[in-house]
Amino acid sequence: MGDIAMKVILLAALIVLAAFALLGLGSSNGKQIEKSLVVDQKYTGLPRATFAGGCFWCVEADFEKVNGVVEAISGYAGGRTENPSYEEVSSGKTGHVEAVQVIYDPAKVSYEELLDAFWKHIDPTDPGGQFVDRGEQYRSVIFYNDEGQRAAAEESKRKLESSGRFDKPVVTEIVPFSKFYSAEEYHQGYYKKNPVRYQYYRYRSGRDQFIAKVWGKDMHVDQSKSETAESGVHVVKYLKPDDETLRHKLTDLQYKVTQKGGTEPPFRNEYWDNKGEGIYVDVVSGEPLFGSFDKYDSGTGWPSFTRPLEPDNIVEKQDRSFFTVRTEVRSKHGDSHLGHVFNDGPPPTGLRYCMNSAALRFIPKEDLEKEGYGQYLSLFSNEHGDRQS
Repeated sequence: MGDIAMKVILLAALIVLAAFALLGLGSSNGKQIEKSLVVDQKYTGLPRATFAGGCFWCVEADFEKVNGVVEAISGYAGGRTENPSYEEVSSGKTGHVEAVQVIYDPAKVSYEELLDAFWKHIDPTDPGGQFVDRGEQYRSVIFYNDEGQRAAAEESKRKLESSGRFDKPVVTEIVPFSKFYSAEEYHQGYYKKNPVRYQYYRYRSGRDQFIAKVWGKDMHVDQSKSETAESGVHVVKYLKPDDETLRHKLTDLQYKVTQKGGTEPPFRNEYWDNKGEGIYVDVVSGEPLFGSFDKYDSGTGWPSFTRPLEPDNIVEKQDRSFFTVRTEVRSKHGDSHLGHVFNDGPPPTGLRYCMNSAALRFIPKEDLEKEGYGQYLSLFSNEHGDRQS
């Protein structure tokens, strides 16, 4: 074969490779484009709204609970480069934010109602990110598609500012929409694919604690489906047996603590110095409450934890007994008295969940699968379910 022919073949090969690179075929970017096209074809005619509120795992999960939302897609918006990857956006160098595109049925939910849901799941006063995620790639933004959305977003923001809900300025940006790139497939529906890791990350982020503090009983958002039911974590129903069954099932001390609000003696209880790996569940209902990786020696003689394993299974109530005001901790499904929570714990939460061993049952790591709690095994890796960046 002559030199000229060889050069022609090499040149043709280079052109083909360049074309593949530009199109992103066989790459994650190519898959992002492909997913966007599929979504465009699937939901032709339905309106869209695009929001950025920090971690898109959380924002996607929150919007997918709203009645009338057809689908929420995690992705990237507002940046300077084409088809960015998660790593590129996470670096903060592309100008993109983690965003969620919401496809909705206007017959069931209005754009104004989506705005209301958005405000109730973010911190609109934070200019440097959202909760534990810091950097401009996590800042809050509303991207409007037309003048109608722009006017609605600005009016909604004005009402929020004048409500007195926050003591700092609302800094959420309202900017025109340009392009949205779907995130990599492993990010889509993360709260369903990795429910335990997602919930553990979410609690550690401080998002739900902030929301509960700011909105309290005003938090209601019309929901068509439960995130926890979708995720599979709370599909099992944890029930409280009748009183006769409890009297046969529990020891006298367990009954006194869980049903009568009693307190066991310090240093003379089952778990105060337990150092085994595993989880602690309600002795009455079996609902998961705490993990050994959040347990620490508080010096009080009772098992102490910095945070719950499943915040949704914890109920806090004001306790005015013994001539003082404390915060009682009870289980949601079993309604068991567990102990109290105090604000003198170590970082990162500063909380001390001081529990009664008599209200708990410890399930060792090696028994989680056979006891029906196999979904928590992944938490006993070195990462403890933290979000990967």
